[in-house]
Amino acid sequence: MGRDKSTLIHLILLLLVTAVFIWSVIKPEGYLIWTMEVLPAVVFLIYVMATYNKFRLTTLSYFVIAVLSITMFIGAHYTYTKVPLFNWIKDHYDLNRNHYDRFGHFLKGLFAIVIREIVIRKTPLTKGPWLFAVTLSFALAIGALYEIIEWIAAIISKGGKASKEFLGTQGDIWDAQWDMSLTLIGSILVLLTLSKLHDKLLRIVKNREENKKKGSEKR
Repeated sequence: MGRDKSTLIHLILLLLVTAVFIWSVIKPEGYLIWTMEVLPAVVFLIYVMATYNKFRLTTLSYFVIAVLSITMFIGAHYTYTKVPLFNWIKDHYDLNRNHYDRFGHFLKGLFAIVIREIVIRKTPLTKGPWLFAVTLSFALAIGALYEIIEWIAAIISKGGKASKEFLGTQGDIWDAQWDMSLTLIGSILVLLTLSKLHDKLLRIVKNREENKKKGSEKR
């Protein structure tokens, strides 16, 4: 994939994420809960954009970031317990909860690809079972950290409406364990299915960086 073509794809992904963000901010369920939900994604997106020229990720990683950001913006707009499609699924199949929250945590397993890329490009660890284990550990650690943040938010707000919506437990005392387990399962599946494609894209990035370095040396 040429540099110009990949840049165009990255721009399209950014425009799509921006469009969903703008939609999300228009009359959400509540602006406090909306801010709490979108803040992690917005901060990370700003960092990714700021470092784009210095440390450009693969298109697969940017696709993952776009999907996860959109998922969070949708959840922030409706709150994770009231997303309409999953309310319909809940009613149609007579389920006991809206499963958008569980779906979102499962999708967070996609972030293992971004972690894997950073580990490969910034550490000596480039392949083998240790790469799999370290990537998985980071993915699970991030999932656990998010649960801790939700818990702290609930304590600070003393169980207010916004914190309850942010937690999204829907009466399940094992919600945090479910969330972390689904992130772990999602991460394992992503690493097993997308690692070969990711390696191919990483080789392209490596070749691009080497050619860029050679061009700089000739000057």
